Amino acid sequence: MAEFGQVLLYLIIALVVIVGIVAVIRAVRIVPQSVALVVERLGRYSKTLDPGLHVLVPFVDRVRAGVDLREQVVSFPPQPVITSDNLVVEIDTVIYFQVTDAKSAVYEIANYITAIEQLTVTTLRNVIGSMDLEQTLTSRDQINGQLRGVLDEATGRWGIRVNRVELKSIEPPPSIQGAMEQQMRAERDRRAAILTAEGIKQSAILTAEGEKQSAILTAEGAAQSQILRAEGESRAILQVFDAIHQGDADSKLLAYQYLQMLPKIAQGTSNTTWVIPTEFTAALGSIAQGFGGTPGTPGIPTPPGGGSPSDGPRPTAAPVLDKPLLQDPSEALAEAQRQAEAAVADATSAGTRSGEPFDPSHERGQRPAGGTTPPPPVPPAPPAPPAG
Repeated sequence: MAEFGQVLLYLIIALVVIVGIVAVIRAVRIVPQSVALVVERLGRYSKTLDPGLHVLVPFVDRVRAGVDLREQVVSFPPQPVITSDNLVVEIDTVIYFQVTDAKSAVYEIANYITAIEQLTVTTLRNVIGSMDLEQTLTSRDQINGQLRGVLDEATGRWGIRVNRVELKSIEPPPSIQGAMEQQMRAERDRRAAILTAEGIKQSAILTAEGEKQSAILTAEGAAQSQILRAEGESRAILQVFDAIHQGDADSKLLAYQYLQMLPKIAQGTSNTTWVIPTEFTAALGSIAQGFGGTPGTPGIPTPPGGGSPSDGPRPTAAPVLDKPLLQDPSEALAEAQRQAEAAVADATSAGTRSGEPFDPSHERGQRPAGGTTPPPPVPPAPPAPPAG
């Protein structure tokens, strides 16, 4: 009997020790950072434990729930939503929220995660239902703003603040995706064609402007060239005209010019007939007469009154011929060339000394071969006074 009493005593002592240990464990609570504990006393809300060390009343206070106060991210599976143009699109959403009141999050809503998901789906269907597909694809910011406003207002009484709502993806039907790709391709082709046309237009405009400026500059250059050429020709004509008048040109000079043109006329390989103008025969006669030719020879006119060539220049008229003097063009050309060479030699020798004082030796060089230099002319004697 004594041994049974000792065993029972030991059991009671052990039970008391165990109950004490359990009471101490349940009474002392250490709350980590960013966590809030909701404590109930005898089944009613008592207090919310902040991070740190806390002591509870054993077997009276109990922890109802622990709430994470950090911002949380929840991604919901794709939800089918119908747009205003009767197209079904799959939309994924991502919610960023944070618990601001642990008591409300525990007592105001049974499962705030599920509540936020269902509220997001219904709000999303209401917002997307008023938009067509094009607006849905291009109005993400507007949809995010509307969702955040509705969710933040509804979850405020749950002790939850919705920070951000993002549409992760919007997937239209495959057939609509193919049509959209074709539309985008056509739009890009249209833009490329417009840009190409604009480039061609700008290139044509610049080319036309360049050609216009080039034509203007070319015309101005041609005008200036013609003006300068006309001024040069006018000055040359004036100088030649002055030189002719100052030199007192006579028929010899004209005949000399005729002779210079004869080789050029005869250079053509296709010349089979050569017509000699009558003025040319008169010019040859003038040259021969001026350089000592004998009057009466063919092509040399005879001065009226039987005077000699040395008596001074007299006006002569070109002989009128019934037919050409040279019947054969080749013979006429050869004879003209011989006479031209002789006339050029005589004219050159006489012209180089024409500006010097009179010298009988120079005059002898202008006479035909074998000619004699006539004595200088003797001035006539003055008339005798009348007898009175």
